[in-house]
Amino acid sequence: MNQLGRTFSTSSLFVYAVIAGVVVLFFVPGVSRASGEQEGKKLVENLCSTCHKFHGESDSRFNIKAPDLMWGGSKFQRPWLLDWLTGKVPMLYQKSYRWDLSQEPETHITVSQKEAEAIADYFEKNLQDSRVKHNAIDMSTFSQQEAKFGEEIFTQHSCIGCHQIMVDGKKVGGPQSASFFDSGRRLKADWIYRFNSNPPDFVPHSGEFVGDVSELGLRYVTGFIATRGVEDFPYYEPWKSVEFDHPNVENGARIYKEYCAQCHGAEGKGDGPAASGLEPKPAVHANIPFEKIPLDYLYNVIYYGGKGVGKSPLMPYWGLTIGGKQGVADVIAYLKATFKGEPESASTASPSGTSSGVCPQPRNTKQAPGKFRHMPNPLPTSQENIKAGEKLYHETAQPLACIQCHGEKGDGKGPMGAALNPHPRNFTCGETMKDISDGQMFWIIKNGSSGTGMMAFAGMPDNQIWQLIQYIRTLAQ
Repeated sequence: MNQLGRTFSTSSLFVYAVIAGVVVLFFVPGVSRASGEQEGKKLVENLCSTCHKFHGESDSRFNIKAPDLMWGGSKFQRPWLLDWLTGKVPMLYQKSYRWDLSQEPETHITVSQKEAEAIADYFEKNLQDSRVKHNAIDMSTFSQQEAKFGEEIFTQHSCIGCHQIMVDGKKVGGPQSASFFDSGRRLKADWIYRFNSNPPDFVPHSGEFVGDVSELGLRYVTGFIATRGVEDFPYYEPWKSVEFDHPNVENGARIYKEYCAQCHGAEGKGDGPAASGLEPKPAVHANIPFEKIPLDYLYNVIYYGGKGVGKSPLMPYWGLTIGGKQGVADVIAYLKATFKGEPESASTASPSGTSSGVCPQPRNTKQAPGKFRHMPNPLPTSQENIKAGEKLYHETAQPLACIQCHGEKGDGKGPMGAALNPHPRNFTCGETMKDISDGQMFWIIKNGSSGTGMMAFAGMPDNQIWQLIQYIRTLAQ
């Protein structure tokens, strides 16, 4: 062979050539083919092994040509592996695996579909790692709220410094290591879990980071990575579990007395012994018609606490304390049976003496940083954007639709409005709203408002927030 190719002396003849900078594998017709597994073995030994290692101990990135694959069968999902081997998915390393030698994009050999199947068979049967335990993480019980926590860990613990993910349709993070755009299609969840437990076990002395996270944190970040690129992932909805079919109201009353009354008061009036020292004040449960509050929101705020849904971190996460799903189901049943909502009274007015619907509505809301406060809405004003904002306001905004606090008309008289102190913003008051810039609203929606019940919608894409603002502007009279 000349310098552009190479021949392997096996029962089948393979030639790979560099053509226009792309390495392509050719199967030469007329040469007998081995059985599927034997063919896979020969391909791995004679082709893949020229760069990857399939035996022995893991080694530093700086001593090898390409990632170790002794555990390839435990690591890769078969459909993705087939697409990778046949050249149907993008390269994983934008800066080259050996970025110390070159930061130019690399290419990878491609094989036929049949050859890819043979290699995948070999991986599955021969490249299993005993350290990776089957069902180490149960993804059938992984919820969207847990994925949100996983994303926070991924960012806060600097994983995003090397691995890129998609955020609001944009590539975010450092491109130095493998991308995670489709990691949920590429990697097996059990392998991610074991790798995250101690990355140097697999890539010693290669710049991999060991994060200081709890067992739950490990589950969250693993599940987050394992769902990237899986658009139709069936997130678990714990509020639909069997525990909610037969809740125990009496047990819920006991839980409320022992835990919730400390802040919310024995009768749900927000006057528990801890309340005097808290800002914002605890919600007045007596004013909330709990039957009208979305079950998913109630579950998440009780199980994961205020911080978990973008509200005040003063509200603890009770799920681990009160008996998991059953305890949460019981206390929600008690809330629904006990609190039906009642007309607003002077005792539930804000400290300034105002109540829902007052116009103008005084408020000591923190000002957004200048660059945000003066930011105009980048979306063109259109019926399409207003309609999209209306749907978010009334139905789809997460973690809670705006209507629940701000009301159907935007006057602050939603089902939860009378429970909050101070009361939610009255969007119908033109005299107040004219002095609030689009940028200020964007900042408050994204980050929440300290000292109030306004939660942060940090996970909402920016364009949706701008659509929501366009709709809110139509509510002012």
